[in-house]
Amino acid sequence: MSAAKPIQIVGGGLAGLTLGIALRKKEIPVTVFESGNYPRHRVCGEFINGKGIEVLDLLGLKKKIFSAGAIPARSATFFLGKKQSPVRAFPVPAICLSRFVMDELLADEFQHLGGGLHVNFRWQRDFGEGVVRASGRRIDPFKTGPRWLGLKVHAKNVSPSADLEMHFLKNGYLGICRLSNGSVDVCGLFRRNGKNNLPRDILDVFRGNAGTALRERMAGAEFDKNSFCSIAGFSLIPRRACVRKEICIGDALTMIPPVTGNGMSLAFESAQLAVGPLVAFSRGEISWMSAQQQIARRCDNAFSARLRWASRLQQTMFSSSLRNILFALVSRSDWFWRMTFERTR
Repeated sequence: MSAAKPIQIVGGGLAGLTLGIALRKKEIPVTVFESGNYPRHRVCGEFINGKGIEVLDLLGLKKKIFSAGAIPARSATFFLGKKQSPVRAFPVPAICLSRFVMDELLADEFQHLGGGLHVNFRWQRDFGEGVVRASGRRIDPFKTGPRWLGLKVHAKNVSPSADLEMHFLKNGYLGICRLSNGSVDVCGLFRRNGKNNLPRDILDVFRGNAGTALRERMAGAEFDKNSFCSIAGFSLIPRRACVRKEICIGDALTMIPPVTGNGMSLAFESAQLAVGPLVAFSRGEISWMSAQQQIARRCDNAFSARLRWASRLQQTMFSSSLRNILFALVSRSDWFWRMTFERTR
C-alpha cells in the first residue's frame, strides 16, 4: 500500500484544527498553517449548540472541553429597549467556553495526535491539490450594502437573567453569554453607515443607550481590556460550496449571521463533513476534484436551508418595523421560538 498523501490546512481556527484532529485520528499526515498564535482572543459568541456538539463528542473532545472550564447554557431571553421576553429553555443545552481556552486546547490536541502546526505563518502559496482553506472570514471591504462591525470583550460584575441574553439595538444586536469564573462574553454585530458613528471610548458600545435594559445590565461591568477584539470588512451573504474551486470549511466557506449562535457549530460540522472525502483522497481512492465535489455537496445539503432562514432572521432584526413584530412573536409564542431555533441549526 502506498503512503498516504499529506493534507495541508490553511487556518488554525475551530474548523481547521477540528479537521486536523479528525484526519490525524484516521492516521492521515496533516500540517496546519496559522497566521497567528495561541492562546488568543477572537470575536466570537463563545456559544456552541446544535450538531457541532455531536462532532465534538464523536472526536472525544466534549469531555476535554468541559474539563477546560466549559459550562452548559440552558436558557435564553431577548430584550428590546426595556422590554424583555420570557426566559426560554433551549431544546438541547449549549456549551460555553472562551475561545482563548478552546483554540489552545484544540491546537494542543492536534499536536498530541502527531499533527504539524506552524504558527505565525501567513500562507502565500496556491490553494491547489492537497490544500484546504480554513482561513476564516472572507474579507469583502468594497461590497455594496451594509458594512458590518463585530466587537467582543469579556466582563465581570454582570449578572444576566438567563445563560444567554440577546439585546436588539437600533443598528445591531449584542449577546451576553455566561462563562466560567463569574465572567461573561459580550459580543455584538453592528451595522455602520459611511460615517464614524462609534463612541470615543469603544467600550461604550457594550454599555448600551440610556433607558435600555442593556444600560442597566452593564452599569457595573468590569471589562477585561486585554480580551477586546474586533473584525470588519466581512460578508454575511450566504455562499454555496458548489461554486468554489477550492475545498473550504468554516467561515472560509460561508458565515452564518451571528444572531443564530450557530457559527461555531457550523465550523465543527463543516470540518467533519470534509473528513471522509479527504481520507479517500489521501489514500488514493479518489481524485482531489472528486473530493472537492463531494465535500461541496455535503456542505450545501447540510447548510443551505439553515443559511436561508438565518439570512431572513438577520434582515428582520435590522428592519425597524419588523424587529418589533419579531420580538412580539418571540415573547408570546413558545412554538415560534422553538421553530426559529430549529430552522437555524
